Amino acid sequence: MIAALQPLTPLQWLALVHPVLIILFVYPVIGATIRLGILARERRLQLNPIAPTVPVEHVDHGRWATAGLLVAVLFALSHGLAVAGAGFSSWVTATLQASGVVVSFVALLRTRRLVLRLLFAWSCWLFLLLFTIQPLLVSDRALAAPAVWQSHTWGGLLLIAFLLLTMACQREIAARLWMRRIHVALNVLVALLLATQAITGTRDLWLG
Repeated sequence: MIAALQPLTPLQWLALVHPVLIILFVYPVIGATIRLGILARERRLQLNPIAPTVPVEHVDHGRWATAGLLVAVLFALSHGLAVAGAGFSSWVTATLQASGVVVSFVALLRTRRLVLRLLFAWSCWLFLLLFTIQPLLVSDRALAAPAVWQSHTWGGLLLIAFLLLTMACQREIAARLWMRRIHVALNVLVALLLATQAITGTRDLWLG
């Protein structure tokens, strides 16, 4: 007979937020972003007479995908702290770091100057890194070279770094051909990282 399902604890519900956000929001929005990027390129090359709003929608979808990914990661890190039994001081530190992520990201969205956009993108990623490397969340073993390359966490941080850099340089990408070429090459790496993140995330859920 099938055993009766046990109700999920609050911690288990919190653990589900990250994969649910990624599956139901981030990946679909990124798929739409890629499709809109292809259409925007076709419009630029006059291969497809599509609406002039498509490039703007491509940028907006990229921003939503990055924001969704940041929120999902913050939930995952918060779950890690809760499982580790973090004390009051750890939660205060984590709250300040998470606030730094949010404030920096909002500032990145509202800033027009390239230098400031790069600064806020770097600040957002740095606050996220500081949250990630709290002693309760990372061990010396996790910093070993093989573990880094196989890690869902570090792969996610690299993915977010690429997405934030793209957001910071969005105006320059639209204005310069050589930047658009770098943008395309960079997003091939992003696509590969998304695939590896799906694999390592599934692995960690299965083993954990």
